[in-house]
Amino acid sequence: MTQKRHIYLETYGCQMNVADSEVVLRVMHDAGYDRTDEMVKADVIFVNTCAVRENAEERIYGRLGAFRNRKKTKPGVVVGVLGCMAERLRKDLMESESHVDLVVGPDEYRRLPQLVENAFAGEKGIAVRLSRVENYDDIVPLRTDGISAWVSVMRGCDKFCTFCVVPFTRGRERSRTLTGVVKEVSELSFRGFKEVTLLGQNVNSYRDGDNDFANLLASVARIDSFMRVRFTTSHPQDMSDKLVHTIAEYPNICNYIHLPVQSGSDRILQLMNRTYDLGHYLKLVERIKRAIPGVSLSTDIISGFPTETEDDHRMTLDLLRRVEYDGAFTFKYSPRENTKAWHMGDDIPDEVKAERLNEIIDLQREISLRKNRELVGKTVEVLIEDESKKSPKDFCGRTDTNKMVVFSKNGSCVGQYVHVNIEKANSATLFGNEISHN
Repeated sequence: MTQKRHIYLETYGCQMNVADSEVVLRVMHDAGYDRTDEMVKADVIFVNTCAVRENAEERIYGRLGAFRNRKKTKPGVVVGVLGCMAERLRKDLMESESHVDLVVGPDEYRRLPQLVENAFAGEKGIAVRLSRVENYDDIVPLRTDGISAWVSVMRGCDKFCTFCVVPFTRGRERSRTLTGVVKEVSELSFRGFKEVTLLGQNVNSYRDGDNDFANLLASVARIDSFMRVRFTTSHPQDMSDKLVHTIAEYPNICNYIHLPVQSGSDRILQLMNRTYDLGHYLKLVERIKRAIPGVSLSTDIISGFPTETEDDHRMTLDLLRRVEYDGAFTFKYSPRENTKAWHMGDDIPDEVKAERLNEIIDLQREISLRKNRELVGKTVEVLIEDESKKSPKDFCGRTDTNKMVVFSKNGSCVGQYVHVNIEKANSATLFGNEISHN
């Protein structure tokens, strides 16, 4: 009997990479490979990479050093770099990282078993072709049982924001079939999952025949009224009133929308090719808040985009005050090679970027704290996700508005919906006591 080979996989970057790793694991599992969480037991070592930000690439190069050391002690092991960084830096990886056997982009995962077999025979492989049709609709991702699952509904992006490498590393937009997504979510419901997040670089542009993203979202919500439904990421230009009203119509579609704005300056938005101006964005926020009372909004902000002035920065701070986001993901601009912004030059000193970023973070922390404190004394419904990392006596979970809640255990268990009375709050977390569970 042939002994099974084992695969060790590390994942970096966005939720889309997590979903892609589950596709990779299924492809390799069907080819006879079992997953291991211990690198020393692995015959194949994969790292699924992100190329969106410079520090993500730096971390991955650091991990490749550990894989190099592993290969010294076990020369037969196959090392592969997958994902966005593989597509973007394929030549550099093969030349500078001699221990890397495979470089495989996000649209070539079906070829992995053959490429790995070739690598065992001593043949290095590069497969980074981008596809206009590949969406892995027929592959059931390999997931362990759990509470929450990421479900990829489309791949790629057609927006071509000037700072972003996604269209070059993940290709153009293509959507899965509505029936394929519904079948996958139905199976997750049957297995006991309590929450799904529908993923796409821009889910608002999902299209399957006459079905748009609002149709897909409604179809998923109808599968299991006790399963929460989330989605990310939305592009403000493509968020329709139909989609907003669909979110409002179904109680199990979470009242949380991540709506990246990137900057509060129309001039910078135009340089970023964001295809909307501040007036459009603010009107959209107004319509969302009117249609979905109590909705929670979060956003992305880039600090220090090329030519950004102090006035542009102040406009971003003014936007934060006006919208009052519940949370924000904030970044210093880092130029990505061959994007249009790369050719604009990186003219904002790093210390200025850092100073502006800290102002944004401090202001958002104040806003988040104020909004969280408004919930003190109120009761919220929480889906228990896990034991608290800080205390085994506590659970942690999230509200449908995506707020993290820590509360003392009271006979409930992971995967249950509980009602928690909020007693205190900081800018990131609510704290309270469970008063009932379902």
